[in-house]
Amino acid sequence: MPVIFRYKGIRFFFYSNEGNPLEPIHVHAESGDGEAKIWLEPQVAIANSAGYNR
Repeated sequence: MPVIFRYKGIRFFFYSNEGNPLEPIHVHAESGDGEAKIWLEPQVAIANSAGYNR
């Protein structure tokens, strides 16, 4: 899985061709504190999150 960037211990990455049918464009964020999926289309939104606070 390609890493897009790292910020304060959080790794942002994506999987190519994820889902069947393919999911909208999104990235994953992961650290020792938690993980999240962030939709980028049709608008930026948190798909799910565990372990992170606002």
